[in-house]
Amino acid sequence: MRGSLQQILFLLFITGVFGQEQLEVIEPENIKSIVFGGPTQDQFPVVELGESIRLEFDDILANEQDYYYKIVYCDYDWTPSQLLKSQYLDGVDNQRITDYENSYNTLQTYSNYRLTIPNENLSLKVSGNYVLEIYNDSYEIQFSRRFVVYTNAVTVGATIKRSRDFNFLNEKQVVQFSINQGNFQLVNPNKEVKVAILQNYQWNTALYNIPPQYTLGGELVYKYDAETSFFGGNEFLNFDTSDLRAPTAQISHIEVADLYEHYLFTDTYRFDKVYTYYPDINGDYLVRTLQGENNSREAEYTYVHFSLPFEELLGLDEVYVYGKFNNYALTDENKMTYNKENGLMESVIELKQGFYNYKYVIKREDGVVDLNAVSGNFHFTENNYLILVYYRNFGDIYDSIIGVGSANSRDISN
Repeated sequence: MRGSLQQILFLLFITGVFGQEQLEVIEPENIKSIVFGGPTQDQFPVVELGESIRLEFDDILANEQDYYYKIVYCDYDWTPSQLLKSQYLDGVDNQRITDYENSYNTLQTYSNYRLTIPNENLSLKVSGNYVLEIYNDSYEIQFSRRFVVYTNAVTVGATIKRSRDFNFLNEKQVVQFSINQGNFQLVNPNKEVKVAILQNYQWNTALYNIPPQYTLGGELVYKYDAETSFFGGNEFLNFDTSDLRAPTAQISHIEVADLYEHYLFTDTYRFDKVYTYYPDINGDYLVRTLQGENNSREAEYTYVHFSLPFEELLGLDEVYVYGKFNNYALTDENKMTYNKENGLMESVIELKQGFYNYKYVIKREDGVVDLNAVSGNFHFTENNYLILVYYRNFGDIYDSIIGVGSANSRDISN
């Protein structure tokens, strides 16, 4: 798998959206370290209309290939909108990415590409759901990523509560929130307003199609329990390869071959242990190196070795290393294999130097992905929640985003 250049398409299931699937293209193995964000440290851009969005990625073929970008506007359910490009773009996309440089003084050579939006060729005209698509010079799509653009027309206040269902009292977190319309006029909120709720910026567990429970003056109130609840999961595991040569509390030893090889200590199952808090970045990663000044061009790539004891609960199910480093996809590269000599599930992934969060997930024989069977579910877990408020007036042909809210389970209450 290390040398394979086969492109992998990963079907990301959007639960609860009209029963539809949203096809998202996951990068081929020569594309690495996709960093896509806005002014804040979100895992994907959540930006106010007019704010900058920045994409950065590496191509380890290092042949200075030409890449092009395209922007697709989508409705609430992530299907392409009826809007013409001229209605959501000011300017022209399908432009070549011209900002790139080759790596400097690294064992793994690569070309580093950077794109900023808006730029001299285009800017965005409306709020809503967007998809950024990257193509090669043969106009073959290489990968795509979602982002959202909003305006501050309404305000959103949110709190995190412990579940009132005794079956999930210690496992679930409930998002309760309200939307204050202020001076924004809503005639029929039940039809004009829709929301999406995301845990730790992950689309695959997002909740949709939840109507307001009731209206109080100019406020839409969502004080549900089961309808807006999420399993708490557990804090992500982590490791840091910023210093190539220094073992840490997570790294047992380091070897050097074609590239540096970082062997992590074998992880354990946490579903049957007492919850323990330690800070994480909710599945994200941060590229950084202590061996150079420019993280984009001087950070090295290393082979990181993951291992987990085989237990009966795994059966014949598939186990994956899971994190933002590959957009939470389940691919051959991060799939674990059984080593009968030591009784461990193992995986080796080529990753750029930095600080990484990860966890282990199980894909059952029926195709269902169990995110927390290995790590467990705890209502104490620190999670970030994002609330997106969509609006479509009578006669409109697109869904704008008129407000966003956020809350963190550090402040959870009964």
